[in-house]
Amino acid sequence: MNYAKPLGLGRRGKGKIGPTVEKVRLPVETDPEKLVKFVCGSHPVKEDRQDIELKDDSEYPDWLWELRTGKPLPLEELDPQTKYYWRRVRTMGMKADNLSRKLRKF
Repeated sequence: MNYAKPLGLGRRGKGKIGPTVEKVRLPVETDPEKLVKFVCGSHPVKEDRQDIELKDDSEYPDWLWELRTGKPLPLEELDPQTKYYWRRVRTMGMKADNLSRKLRKF
């Protein structure tokens, strides 16, 4: 059987821990006309497919322009009868519990 060696024992200097991974550099679009007319990089895997063309604002549904993109609403402004409210309460409770466990001494 081949067991892993514990770190720090029997190592001199800096040795390789694993294979080196070369960073993948993605090309950046610099043509201003193409940046205005297309969603550049919408097909990063397949090079033979063309990027998605942007349409006029009137061709998109109305609900798209009403989406919240800022910070989430405070808990006091949410309706307690919704599932989203209780998910937020649960998440906040888990964060507080994790923080108290992190600060607790052994």
